[in-house]
Amino acid sequence: MQDLGSAPPPPSAAEAQALTLAKALSRAEGRRKRQALLLTLPLLAFLVAVFIVPIGALLMRAVENPEVARALPRTAQALAGWDRQSEPAPAAFAAVVADLSAMPDSADAGALARRLNSEVPGSRSLVMGAYRASQDALRDPALKAEDVRARLLAMDPRWAALPYWQAIAKNASRWTPDYLLAAVDLRREAEGGIERMPEDQRVFGRILLRTFQISVVVMLTCLLLGYPLAYWLSTLPARKANVLMILVLVPFWTSILVRVAAWIVLLQREGLINKALLGLHVVAEPLALLFNRTGVIIAMTHILLPFMILPLYSVMKSVPPTYVRAAVSLGSTPLAAFVRVYVPQTYAGIGAGALLVFILSIGYYVTPALLGGADDQMLSYYIAQYTNVDVNWGMAAALGALLLGSTLALYGVYRRFARAELSLG
Repeated sequence: MQDLGSAPPPPSAAEAQALTLAKALSRAEGRRKRQALLLTLPLLAFLVAVFIVPIGALLMRAVENPEVARALPRTAQALAGWDRQSEPAPAAFAAVVADLSAMPDSADAGALARRLNSEVPGSRSLVMGAYRASQDALRDPALKAEDVRARLLAMDPRWAALPYWQAIAKNASRWTPDYLLAAVDLRREAEGGIERMPEDQRVFGRILLRTFQISVVVMLTCLLLGYPLAYWLSTLPARKANVLMILVLVPFWTSILVRVAAWIVLLQREGLINKALLGLHVVAEPLALLFNRTGVIIAMTHILLPFMILPLYSVMKSVPPTYVRAAVSLGSTPLAAFVRVYVPQTYAGIGAGALLVFILSIGYYVTPALLGGADDQMLSYYIAQYTNVDVNWGMAAALGALLLGSTLALYGVYRRFARAELSLG
C-alpha cells in the first residue's frame, strides 16, 4: 500500500512528450498572436489617429462651453449664489468690467459676444460696448462697485435686464448640455430646468425626420432597382457578369461633383429628360425635376446604387439555383418558388445593402445642397452651416453627435435582427 505522503510517480515517456509538445504549441500560438498584433498595430494607430480621436474631440466639443467661463471668471464667481430672479449685486457689475478689461484683445470679447448673442439677441452690442468702455471710462480701479453699476446702466440701460445676466450665469460652467438639448429641440430654463423649445423654434426634429424620410426613400429605390439587376448578374456566366459589373462600378470612378453637375444638365427644364418626355408627348410641359426632392432622390439613388448591388450580388452568387428548380419540380409556381425559397436566402444581402445605403444617405450634404430646395436640406447641411457660416462649433458638434448616435442605433438594431435571424436559422 502506497504511503499517502509519498511523491507521485514520475510521468511516463509518452506523457512527458505530450506535455513538451503542448508547451511548444502554446509558445508557437503565442508567437503567432504577437506577430498578428504587431502587424495590426499600424492600422490600429491609424484608426485611433484619424477616427477615434476626432470623434472623441467632436463629442467633447458638443458639451464644452468655454467662451463664457474663460472670458468672465470673476463674473461667474460673483453670480454663483445669485437667485436669477432679482438684479445681481453691484459686485457682479464690477466683476464684468474687471473681466472685460483683462481681455488681451477684442477677439476674445467678440467670441464672448457671439456666444451670449446666441442665447439672448442683443448681447453682442451690449458686450462690445461694455468692452470698449472697460478699456477707457470704466477702467479706473478706484471706482466702487456701486459706481461701476451706475456707469454701466448710464451707458446702456439694458444691463438692468435679467435675461442678459441669466445667460451669463447659465453659461458660466465650462461644460453644458445646452447644445445637445438644442439638437433635440429642448433647452434649459433660466432657473436650470429643461423644457421644450417654443413651437416656432423646433426645427431640428423636423430636419432629422426629413433626413430619415429621404434616406428611406433612397434606400427603397436602390433596393427596387438593385435587386433584379443583382439577380440577373448572378445568373450570368462569370465573364459576362464581370464585364457588366464594371459598368455598375463606373460611378465609383467618377467624382460626386461631376455626377451632380451631369444631373443638373439632365434634370433642368430644358434638359435632356424633359426634352425626351416632350418629344414623346408623355407630358405637355416640362416637369420640375431640379431644386426639389425629386432631383435629390434621383441623384442620390444613382450615386448609392452600387452600394446596394454589391452586397446583394455577393450573397446571390452563393445561393444554389437548384433550390428553386427543386421547388418548381415539387409543384410550386416559379414566382412562388422565387419568393418563398430564393428571396429568404438573400435576406443577409438585403439587410447589408439597405443598412449601407441608409447610413450613407443620412450623412449626405453635397447632393441635396446642389439639387434640392430649402425644404430638402438634410442634417449635414446644417452642420456645415454652423461650422462655416455661423462659426458655432458647439452646435455643429451636437448635430454631428446626433447623427452619429442615430447611425449607431440603426446599426445596433440591424445587428439584433441579424442575430435573431441566425438563431432562428
